[in-house]
Amino acid sequence: MALSGAATAFTRLDSFSAWQSKYGAVTILKIFLTVILIGFGAIHRRWIIASDLPSVFRLITAEIAIMFGTIFVGSWLSTISPPEREIVLTPGLLVTGIELPPEPTLSRILFSYEIDGLMLGLLIFVVALYIKGVIILSRRGVKWPIGRTLAFAAGISAVDFATSGGLGLYSHFSFSAHMSAHMVIGMIAPIGIVLGAPITLALRTLPIGRDTQERGVRGSFIALLHSKLGRFYTNPIVALAIFDGSLFALYFTPLFGNLMQGHTGHFVMSIHFLLAGILFFQILIGIDPMPQKVPHLVKIIIIFAAMSIHAFFSISIMSASTLIDGGYFAQLERPWATDLLADQKLGGSIGWAMGEIPILLALLATFIQWSRADKKEANRIDRASDRAAAMGEDDELAQYNRYLSELNKKDLRE
Repeated sequence: MALSGAATAFTRLDSFSAWQSKYGAVTILKIFLTVILIGFGAIHRRWIIASDLPSVFRLITAEIAIMFGTIFVGSWLSTISPPEREIVLTPGLLVTGIELPPEPTLSRILFSYEIDGLMLGLLIFVVALYIKGVIILSRRGVKWPIGRTLAFAAGISAVDFATSGGLGLYSHFSFSAHMSAHMVIGMIAPIGIVLGAPITLALRTLPIGRDTQERGVRGSFIALLHSKLGRFYTNPIVALAIFDGSLFALYFTPLFGNLMQGHTGHFVMSIHFLLAGILFFQILIGIDPMPQKVPHLVKIIIIFAAMSIHAFFSISIMSASTLIDGGYFAQLERPWATDLLADQKLGGSIGWAMGEIPILLALLATFIQWSRADKKEANRIDRASDRAAAMGEDDELAQYNRYLSELNKKDLRE
């Protein structure tokens, strides 16, 4: 409730002068008292068991006083009208619910911020779960690699930039910005999230059943991961179809124009891009346990297929002679980048450039993983050979050669 009230206040007080008004001053006072009340609540929980009753009663009395003061300030705030601001209804505002931003520049894209409430709330929830998992491991004395945490934070930050940041803001008004945001959400952010190993963290921290008969949250999660549905979606061919095939189903059908018309459609597209990217890169370079192990050669084939399909998709957009947005961007009547077809072609070229780089990085990572796996297997064979020699036994290679020799002798006798 406190966060929702603060968010409402920030939407009404969107300038420095608005915060200097009477409404802004009372809002600051209410936020200050609410923070104090939360602090009293935290202290109360710590002291209620350890301290004596008189101290607890004094704390409760002070807490009640602050609570009534907060309620009084809130009631007072409800009697004060927020500062009025002149709203100019433009086609862009009527269609998107967001005021049309000025012509995009590098600084505006990097530093503008228009909150996407649904996505931001989801990201905060996911980050809170991740932090809680790290804290649980820390309390057990288990050190979670800082590199994984930083990678996960980078991935989440990229999603926030592409949805609530300047790139996310301009993605509502320009196809090229939309395609850039799509590439960040679906190609760049998933790499960081996957390298953060969220599944491994969940498996280590989720509560288990109270006995062998109870599956528990962790057991249910493992069962889902290894179910037929989990094995189906983690099949590399299925992941490739979702990752690249859905591009054609979205952008070359009326679905794209329909989803662009509302905030819910934007949210659905963002979630799809993100989940498809996470699934694809998890199978290729993920460090989390998966239901089925994909051979490195298959991974490389999938990567080359993804590169080819993505290039064909981008070239199709660049060579299109008509708009594919169903008239969405035309109805915004923006005063900048008025050549919509040129902006669409620019979006196709951006999608090609930004999409190929992460896939090439995945290809490089796959080669490195393959090389390390071969080296690890060679070391295992060497250790087995050394143990066999120390015990006066044949190693695996000698046993296999002897087996072939016996088969050959048997064939000669027959």
